[in-house]
Amino acid sequence: MHPSARNELKTLSKENAEQVGRHLAMAAKLIDEDPQLAHEHALAATRRAGRIAVARETAAITAYAIGDFALALRELRTYRRISGRDDQIALMVDSERGVGRPDRALEVGRSVDRATLPTPARVELAIAMSGAQLDLGQPERALTELDIPELDPDRAFEWSPALFAARAAVLEELGRDSEAAEWQHRAVVAAEVIEAALGGPADDEVQVVDEVEEITLEEDDIAPQSADEAVADEAVADEAQASSEPVSEFESEPQVAPDPDAEAPASDDSIDPKSETLFDHDPEA
Repeated sequence: MHPSARNELKTLSKENAEQVGRHLAMAAKLIDEDPQLAHEHALAATRRAGRIAVARETAAITAYAIGDFALALRELRTYRRISGRDDQIALMVDSERGVGRPDRALEVGRSVDRATLPTPARVELAIAMSGAQLDLGQPERALTELDIPELDPDRAFEWSPALFAARAAVLEELGRDSEAAEWQHRAVVAAEVIEAALGGPADDEVQVVDEVEEITLEEDDIAPQSADEAVADEAVADEAQASSEPVSEFESEPQVAPDPDAEAPASDDSIDPKSETLFDHDPEA
């Protein structure tokens, strides 16, 4: 598991931390092939560790994956209050869209200082905000939401395929089909080159995990949450908040430059999976 997740689990008893960690690992393992089962594991983790931010974050992500946007929102709010972090703000915006509140989605997205967000989160937020504008029938504003510094047609980062594809979708909505096709091509090329450079799909996250032993859900793990438990969850989040401080086109092929948020490699021979030169651009070509 990620070191930060390990640190959070250290506040639990050894036995409970082991069980919660196994449920979280199973949720991560199953999220693509069986999101419903992944969600059940995430809920099992929250039952054992309701005050642990990574458990609430996992429950939110899996709820979003199965289309339960109302639950995703509730878990995201709890995660945000416990952790003091805004790194899942794009998921909150998309969840508001999922429950049919694009206006509210825009309000949520504007409530954060984007300069404080990591670059990938900032790009995800721009894409989600653009989607909300489309929901409201405002494609011109949707296009404006995507006019961010990270939209560089000649460079490809880990977030570029999704950003290019989002711009293509908005341009298509505006009837600018030739431009849309151009940006969609950029998205495909960027994804293919990043995949080739990293040895896997561009949207894969590399994680280091312990060997995960299959864990079977018990009846108590999958019991539906009662109304009293839901209220208790909110109380837990409020208590945690009170007791902690918030952390607060390529005609010629594009080039990939280092991610401004990534650490510099230890040597010239090292490879940063988020920062790799993928294209050679000949200005005379």
